[in-house]
Amino acid sequence: MRSKSHWEKVYSEKAPDGVSWYQKHSERSLALIRRFQPGTDAYLIDVGAGASTLTDDLLRLGYENLTLLDISAAGLNVARKRLGAEAGRVSWLEDDITCASLPCQRYDLWHDRAVFHFLTEPEDRAKYVRSMGASLKPGGVAVIGTFAEDGPSYCSGLPTERYNPTTLATALGDQFEAVDYILEEHHTPNGDTQKFLYGCFYRKL
Repeated sequence: MRSKSHWEKVYSEKAPDGVSWYQKHSERSLALIRRFQPGTDAYLIDVGAGASTLTDDLLRLGYENLTLLDISAAGLNVARKRLGAEAGRVSWLEDDITCASLPCQRYDLWHDRAVFHFLTEPEDRAKYVRSMGASLKPGGVAVIGTFAEDGPSYCSGLPTERYNPTTLATALGDQFEAVDYILEEHHTPNGDTQKFLYGCFYRKL
């Protein structure tokens, strides 16, 4: 997961709509963000944003305080170019989430679709969770989309961790309280089906 060169290669060699996690519109993520943070002045961070169109849709809905974080400059550049003049409304962070220095208690909502399941080493998961806990406001919400327990064991040439509600809650630890879980089938551009689990958690006060 922490090989920046791996992800730069993926984004450099594949079209934005050719990667397995591509969605024309991230409908599930949008629905959960609007459910938990309907106020458009909320501070949101999208971890592993890459070239996702989620940002485009959030801007159209009027969200004002968006931060995009990804390890790949190439992925972020795709989104930046697509947004054009709108890119100035977004904060851009090129960093590895397991060692990123994020502002303390800044965010109302943490969104991650398809990063956490690439953290196969316990120490990397622990670093991720510490970063999330420190940068989310008390009472803030984490929306984590991972591969479900019957999802792929490999993706983009890398092994993955797969989760059910119990194992995902255990991985995040006592600082987070589960609110909801949703199972979803994602259909990749090449026609495969991937099973996802979305977990929604409050950061305890």
